[in-house]
Amino acid sequence: MENLYIPILEDEYDKPFVHFKADTGECEISGESFPEKTTEFYDRLLKWLERYMKEVKGPIDFTIRLSYFNTSSSKRILQLMILLQTYVEAGGRVISRWYYDPEDLDMEEDIEDLKVISKLKLEMIPEGGETRFKKYNDDED
Repeated sequence: MENLYIPILEDEYDKPFVHFKADTGECEISGESFPEKTTEFYDRLLKWLERYMKEVKGPIDFTIRLSYFNTSSSKRILQLMILLQTYVEAGGRVISRWYYDPEDLDMEEDIEDLKVISKLKLEMIPEGGETRFKKYNDDED
């Protein structure tokens, strides 16, 4: 089975970076997601995962690092999460984590909602967003 690799191209900044590796089961989605043809974009990801689950039947290490996603993307991300949960219920092994900016409270709430709806065991990992904790020294230039 081949890998799924979708780089972020200069003229396609609205699509996230995707790298799903068939040999290890490592899957990453990162960047921002607000593609014009959301269904078409995410269908490739869903089909790849479904094929992996049927043919390879290996563990999946699923990582999301999206700093922004629109409503139509959230629906497709939810489909991915439900598919992963279905795989778990069928005996598959899935580790899933979502890295997010802890200062983005809306994002944190959206991730929580997706987690609850999908019932996927998803580790939410705050990353970055340390500006509110920085101290400024007036003596420094």
